[in-house]
Amino acid sequence: MTTKKNDSIRKVAILFAGGPAPAANAVISTAAASFLRNGIQVAGILHGYSSLIEYSPENPMVVGKNYKELDSNFLKRTRNSQGIMIGTARANPGKHVTHPDHLADPKKSAPLRRVYDGLCSMGVDALVSIGGDDTLKTANKLKMFQDHLPEGSKRIPVVHLPKTIDNDYKGIDFTFGYFTAVEFLASELRNLIYDGEAGNAYFLCELMGRSAGWLAYGAAIAGEASLVISVEDISGPLETTEEYTNPTTGETGQRRVMNMPAVVNRITRTMLAREQDGKNFGTIVIAEGLAELLPHSYLDGVSRDDHGHIAISQLNLGQLFSRLVSAAYKEKTGRKRKVTGLQLGYESRCAKPHAFDVMLGAQLGVGAYRALVEEGLDGVMVSVSGQLDLHYVDFAELVNQETLVTTVRFIEPGCDFHTLARFMETYVNE
Repeated sequence: MTTKKNDSIRKVAILFAGGPAPAANAVISTAAASFLRNGIQVAGILHGYSSLIEYSPENPMVVGKNYKELDSNFLKRTRNSQGIMIGTARANPGKHVTHPDHLADPKKSAPLRRVYDGLCSMGVDALVSIGGDDTLKTANKLKMFQDHLPEGSKRIPVVHLPKTIDNDYKGIDFTFGYFTAVEFLASELRNLIYDGEAGNAYFLCELMGRSAGWLAYGAAIAGEASLVISVEDISGPLETTEEYTNPTTGETGQRRVMNMPAVVNRITRTMLAREQDGKNFGTIVIAEGLAELLPHSYLDGVSRDDHGHIAISQLNLGQLFSRLVSAAYKEKTGRKRKVTGLQLGYESRCAKPHAFDVMLGAQLGVGAYRALVEEGLDGVMVSVSGQLDLHYVDFAELVNQETLVTTVRFIEPGCDFHTLARFMETYVNE
């Protein structure tokens, strides 16, 4: 990590990858404005790495098709706008690089080479990467790829801005868009409570949060849910193990999974506790990441994406659990209770951003300029803490430099945030 002012940057590229998040344009526009104000050109790469990964001299980067030259007129009144002004995609140029040694393999590192060559062809002197943990891993690999280049090769410093409504990022307290997404989903949960009360029914809502439960917990607290269950809660009687065979290597071992009867029983006990209090309705929140802990029998035929993640949309966890809970409730009581399974989340990703997320996003955008130009940094993530105080975290603190994977920030069971949700939900005497 270098630590001196960089006066050599004349053109910077900004790239957004992964799922959308509210306040994305606050980040992009303030980053671009900061560079423009200081005489630095800005290229907005369109739709993530999807064009750069296909770059060749015969397939060049074309302005208007593969990237936009961002200027003050384009950026006018965009800070509070919805959507992503430069688009996004999940193309992953580092997916074949799973160990530092792979960077010396021309075949495995070829997509990273094309990204580097594509940026060089545009005259780019620095890259601002905006995205989730997979995009952070790509940024780290691109930096490491350049570390392996021959002496005297052009270097493109890389700075990363953390983005995920899941809020499971190590190195920052809250990610931009999180509170907007929480409020949007909480308002839907509150609407569903009235619907459930009108018909003596339950809604079992699957919320986004592949790895950790921050979004599910935040929405459940603000949305007055009756119960929330996320990956952090699958322990003790709610977890078990099963034999697992790696489809690639054929190796067998034990895999941690949900104890499905116990999890279903925990939900039905909440319903029965509410009935004792005269409430025959409610909302139950489960995090989509529970899909990764489903027993193998539930995952047959489910595909995975470029990052190895289960295609959760194919499962519809909310409907799966609603069927199991309805059956368990009838078995316990001899009565029927309507339990409707819903998937919520996509609606929140491009919601109108709240003021706090705009402020947070704007500070991250400004932080990209300050990191690259004022501090002369390379290979850092911009972070914000306290009252929007900027600081910079080296990639090496966020990404394991041997395995090249990131560390997920889970909700610690028993921490004050976790305990808050337990206070707010329907009490069940354990």
